[in-house]
Amino acid sequence: MSVKEIQAPIAKEMAEFEAKFVSSMKSNVPLLDKITHYIVKRKGKQMRPMFVFLSAKICGEMNESSYRAASLIELLHTATLVHDDVVDDSNERRGFFSVNALWKNKIAVLVGDFLLSRGLLLATENKDFKLLELVSNAVREMSEGELLQIEKARKLDIDESVYYDIIQKKTASLIASCCGCGAASVTTDQNVIERMRAFGEAVGMAFQIKDDLFDYGFGSNIGKPTGIDIKEKKMTLPLIYALNKASYFEKRRIINIVKNNNNNPKKVAEVIDFVIKSKGIEYAEQKMNEFKTTALNILNEFSDSPSKSSLAELVCYTTDRKN
Repeated sequence: MSVKEIQAPIAKEMAEFEAKFVSSMKSNVPLLDKITHYIVKRKGKQMRPMFVFLSAKICGEMNESSYRAASLIELLHTATLVHDDVVDDSNERRGFFSVNALWKNKIAVLVGDFLLSRGLLLATENKDFKLLELVSNAVREMSEGELLQIEKARKLDIDESVYYDIIQKKTASLIASCCGCGAASVTTDQNVIERMRAFGEAVGMAFQIKDDLFDYGFGSNIGKPTGIDIKEKKMTLPLIYALNKASYFEKRRIINIVKNNNNNPKKVAEVIDFVIKSKGIEYAEQKMNEFKTTALNILNEFSDSPSKSSLAELVCYTTDRKN
């Protein structure tokens, strides 16, 4: 099923959301308006608003708070992306020039701050304190996850539990907040909100493991390994599993390559080959499917509806996607 087909139960809401999101970024400063217009124009698949609206619809009746939830998440997440590009000295995002590439770092940081403040004001002005709590927690966790990964990249001492901690914070927390906020916009039942948040977290974990598998060329459009994670000294699940199965000397040899020869294509290919032979790909795929099953099991607690079917399809899309 395509993203457009998955969107069907919320097609009207998604169309209305765009105008509401644009108005949430309005400013009297022409430069800011120019930059935010540029940001809106290069948006991706709109997965986050989809998770918010579908989660809202399976828990109750969508309302203005649901739109604000999606805008709040997009504002705060966009702020973190703009700041990330500055931190990473990245000139590109999704095939477009980044804000810092076009307007330099100082302006990019200020734009990120502006987006952050717009999100906070949107929530406080409308007394959406539960939404603010959920999204603020996600932003905190994303920062912690990024710092934890940087810290661990120095020593490469990541075991499976630390890896799960990193991806829960870096990736899963945001999707969890989308689903939690969707539910919180239509109900005050804490149990329902928490179940939807847990659903989103499981989807996020599966999503990140799928991304890690792409690095080895598994299930991607490219069809060949990129080794980008290895070059960036990121310890992902296939490699962690392979190292756990290796002898002491083999482990030392592979870690040495990741630490000191990570820019040598021949050496990176050695690591990829080592992971494949150690069945690291199969293990990571198995774990990804376990998180997928957890998400679908939570979803089955809710009544059948077109929105529930679309959320189930979105879970499958997450693990079956080619890019």
